Amino acid sequence: MLETTLRDLNFTEKEIATYLGLLELGEARAGEIAKKADLNRTTMYDILSSLMKKGLISKNIRGNQTYFEALEPKRLLSYIDREIENTTERLTKKKAEVEKLLPELISKQYKDSTRPKVQFYEDEKGMREAYEDTLTSKDPILAYANVETMHEALPNFFPKYYQRRSDAGVFIRAILPRNKSSYERAQKDSNEMRNTRFLPQSDSFTPEVNIYNNKILIASWKEKMAVIIESKELADFHRTIFERLWGELPTK
Repeated sequence: MLETTLRDLNFTEKEIATYLGLLELGEARAGEIAKKADLNRTTMYDILSSLMKKGLISKNIRGNQTYFEALEPKRLLSYIDREIENTTERLTKKKAEVEKLLPELISKQYKDSTRPKVQFYEDEKGMREAYEDTLTSKDPILAYANVETMHEALPNFFPKYYQRRSDAGVFIRAILPRNKSSYERAQKDSNEMRNTRFLPQSDSFTPEVNIYNNKILIASWKEKMAVIIESKELADFHRTIFERLWGELPTK
């Protein structure tokens, strides 16, 4: 278990053997550590140097002898925090680079306005990615949604999504089935930039459909998949059906 966790943190096998050996030895010289870890002494100083850079061990010089000592194990948490910070910084820079390249990438993309584009997304990660696209909507999103099944499928995603949609200034008009979760969500309509209408008591559904820009997002919570269809003709058709139904439903 210890070795597996350290491997997941990108420790080399030699670093793992050295670190765990030093934890058991306490303060020791390089030769003693090499013997404990069953490693070649000539490479030991490089390994110890790497562990010091990770902030996990210290070096002490007494007379003409150099001793190494493993610091308290909770230093691993500090190491992970630094890795998270470094990774976040690196990805933020990469994101900025991609944003600069987007116009060039878009200009290279093959476009055929007469042919609908279909994108397929699977599993929770893919479905979250699909929903990110709705934040690009230039007009209010028109949605058929069952809050109960949405929150069951992605329990940690939607509360934050609602906030980010509101922050992006994207309004939504939603037609919901009558259930407890939908009613509770509708109480937050004003804060979450949403207008809600409910279907008759006898009508219900589990998937979700979002109509926005020239796109239709269809999400199946039971099958853990989503499809985005980009077609002005199909989007306009679904808008017409939505508006017809919206006009027939009571305002709460």
